[in-house]
Amino acid sequence: MAMLSALTFFSNYTIQQNISLVNTKATKNHEPRTLPKSSRTDKYNRQSIDVNVSDARKNHLLTESLISYVNYGDMDNALYLFEGMSKSDTFVWNVLIRGLTDNGFFREAVDLYYRMCFSGVRADKFTFPFVIKACGELCDLREGEKVHAKVYKVGLDFDVYICNALICMYAKVGDIECAERVFSKMQRRDLVSWNSMISAYAIIGDGWSSLLCIKKMQSVGIGHDKFTVLSSLKACSLLCSLIIGKEIHGQVIKSTFRSDVVVQTSLIDMYGKCGQVQYAQNLFNWIPQMSVITWNAMIGCYALNLHPLESFTCIRNMQASGLVHPDKITLINLLPSCAQVGALIPAKSIHGFAVRREFLPHLVLETTLVDMYGKLQELRLAKQVFDQMNMKNLISWNAIIAAYVQNGQSRQALKLFSDLINNHCVPDASTISSILPAYSDIASLREGKQIHGYNIKKEFSANNFITNSIIYMYARCGDLLIAQQIFDRMYNKDVISWNTIIMAYGIHGFGKESLKLFCRMRENDIEPNASTFISVLSSCSIAGLDEEGWKYFHLMKWEYGIDPQIEHYGSMLDLLGRKGDLEKAKKFIDEMSLPPTARIWGSLLSASRQHGNIELAEVAANHILSSAHDNTGCYILLSNMYAKAGRWEDVERIKGLMSEKGLAKTTGCSDIEINYKTIRFVNHDRSHLKTDKIYDVLAILLRWIGEELFVGLSKFNPVDLVRTRLNSPKCHSIRLAISYGLISVSVGKPIVIKKNVRICSDCHDAAKKISDITNREIVVGDSKIYHHFKDGKCSCKDYW
Repeated sequence: MAMLSALTFFSNYTIQQNISLVNTKATKNHEPRTLPKSSRTDKYNRQSIDVNVSDARKNHLLTESLISYVNYGDMDNALYLFEGMSKSDTFVWNVLIRGLTDNGFFREAVDLYYRMCFSGVRADKFTFPFVIKACGELCDLREGEKVHAKVYKVGLDFDVYICNALICMYAKVGDIECAERVFSKMQRRDLVSWNSMISAYAIIGDGWSSLLCIKKMQSVGIGHDKFTVLSSLKACSLLCSLIIGKEIHGQVIKSTFRSDVVVQTSLIDMYGKCGQVQYAQNLFNWIPQMSVITWNAMIGCYALNLHPLESFTCIRNMQASGLVHPDKITLINLLPSCAQVGALIPAKSIHGFAVRREFLPHLVLETTLVDMYGKLQELRLAKQVFDQMNMKNLISWNAIIAAYVQNGQSRQALKLFSDLINNHCVPDASTISSILPAYSDIASLREGKQIHGYNIKKEFSANNFITNSIIYMYARCGDLLIAQQIFDRMYNKDVISWNTIIMAYGIHGFGKESLKLFCRMRENDIEPNASTFISVLSSCSIAGLDEEGWKYFHLMKWEYGIDPQIEHYGSMLDLLGRKGDLEKAKKFIDEMSLPPTARIWGSLLSASRQHGNIELAEVAANHILSSAHDNTGCYILLSNMYAKAGRWEDVERIKGLMSEKGLAKTTGCSDIEINYKTIRFVNHDRSHLKTDKIYDVLAILLRWIGEELFVGLSKFNPVDLVRTRLNSPKCHSIRLAISYGLISVSVGKPIVIKKNVRICSDCHDAAKKISDITNREIVVGDSKIYHHFKDGKCSCKDYW
């Protein structure tokens, strides 16, 4: 569009032989750099101009030289020459503005435009397209609107080239409404106008509107060109619309640009994003001369479709060809493969390569590095890259927030979310979807309702991903009723929506309700996926539905052709462990088609703890510690088993191992929300203002449930008495929170408590008895599931 404007502009002048834009060799996409001052000595030899030549002839020669410098991308000498010229001619200003824009000096181009206006030189219809383009590349909506206002003021708002530039500019800054307004008011539209609008929809991610615009263009008799095809393929990629993509491919085969490398590369990209790796690979192998862009598309296709090894093979073949070399986009497409296979050393090598080749700073590459390090659980490196970024956009903030959430650092993620807002960034749907799991993790209903309100205000409720996350957040915060209400109000429930509500009931111990929802899902013709069966089997294991669990485990394999993954095996192990058949559980592990992970051995360890089998627990613990050396929970669980058996020497040995590895036991705490304020208790806590009253209530409760200070002292010798007192569950945080809840929560309402570690068996038994004696429902969410204590029973049926 800008090129067309330039050609029209220069056709009005006499020195056509010096200004052929078609053959220009101007360098594109330079990183912004500081332009030289006019005092430097340049290559231009002013003595070559005869001083006796007329001023008109001199200006003509200077203008020709200026155009030559601009066309070859030599902006240093172009600027020096410009400073020594007469600046009364609009054409001269336009030449330099065009050169600055084409060579990536967007801010300097806008500044030069204002300097032109302040100098009293009138901008014309050939000035504005380049200035508008510069505003778009800078994503500077404010400057773009000021230039648009100037266009309107001088009466050029109906010029087709200027309008095309405005459409592109508004699309790049994300203001599609203004782009549509400009397009709708155009008195005449050419093919570039339609292409600009089609591309505008694709830029903001609205593939459907992009395809509709193509249909409207065809209905008014406007033919398509290569750029129309490229935009339509991008729209298909956004929609993952394989059928329409194949139709466009068929039209490409019949067209004159079927051998165009750019079109073929876009087809590879489209097939890759539609999940058709084989189609993309066939196209890739057919291309005779591949550019770095083509290689990048294929590498990205493999990475996107979880074929990391093929992605690495592709870049090796690229380097072996010796014809092209990796660029920034190559690394951006390759880095996700490192995260997929957990390859930290190759990831660091790629990072080092980027540093050596001076690819940094680069906003997208740095953001990809942050995302990759986060997925590799290298938070320190992710934060280091983020802190060193010269420029951060919303996507960068989203990446670092997601990194902290993925690594369980929820409170730090919320702090970053606050920093994002303080830096005047407006959260988008991706930000909200990234931060919602953090609210789920801290299980603060008050803060969860705040973020829910923000979603409603910003009209994100139509986004299924966000709505699904909100459902899960409410479930994790203990409010299953609101989670169900939000699910029921969803207009378009997808498979993830069903998976989420099934899991929500599962983590609350309502396994039968989860299975009823699964049946409803199938009745609504929603085909379950692997994640669905993780939710179903987890619900069965939590609720102890043994027969149903094995039924759906076999259904997953034989009816839906889904191969069991680690999480599926883990749920079945939980079911076996719940029955106490530990030998069968060990045999199940040995016969698995996948190598057992720490998750699998963790299930066996939990079952061994529940049934007091220390020998098998030690076997499971050894496997866990050999694969996950910093698994603090494993050490703690084994230590507790030794303590319960009175094996204090082994307890001290475990503590010594933890000390050597720098591991520390997580401080147990219990949170309860009263009047939108979170109150936290730790074991033996006496910091609360109502401490005396809380302990008075606790003492009464202990007498009512018949709990004595120490039970079963016969297994301990007198030397261990002090240890036993210190580990007494009498004043555990969960009991203090329950006591506080009884005097603070209105009668008839459940007492909801969130605990950061698993509830101990003593407190679990006490909570059951207290719920029966007080006739109150007590809901306790620990690090694994929610326990609903009511009438002396728990929803977990005493297995967790």
